[in-house]
Amino acid sequence: MNKTLKIVTLVFLASLLVLIRMFETELFYDPLLSYFKSDYSNNPLPEIYSYKLVGNIAVRFLLNTIVSLGILWIVFKDKGILKLSVFLFGILFCVLVLAFSYLLFYSNSESFLSLFYVRRFLIQPIFLLVLLPAFYFQKKK
Repeated sequence: MNKTLKIVTLVFLASLLVLIRMFETELFYDPLLSYFKSDYSNNPLPEIYSYKLVGNIAVRFLLNTIVSLGILWIVFKDKGILKLSVFLFGILFCVLVLAFSYLLFYSNSESFLSLFYVRRFLIQPIFLLVLLPAFYFQKKK
């Protein structure tokens, strides 16, 4: 793949991540979006359809993961890195969705901040920002 096509593909994939973020309210059920924008520390959680919320967060994580894996593939062209990334994303999802579900079902006012951060890791491609430099420095060695 020539350099221009590689850059265009990376810009396209990064744009997909931006579009997922821009249209999050239209694409996904997440009453916590508006809740965490308000003074949530003094308010109880809004009425939530828990299974629908967890399902929508899982779909969003899957979309972000597919795009992130595409970015990792374009940058490194290494099946080993891609396999390791799929494994790490899978482990990350299992651990975080269990933590999110526990916090959602058993949260009190003291654990709202934990719920916010666990949810943030699930709905944003933060793991990509960790893996890109990690694999880059590993390749340099």
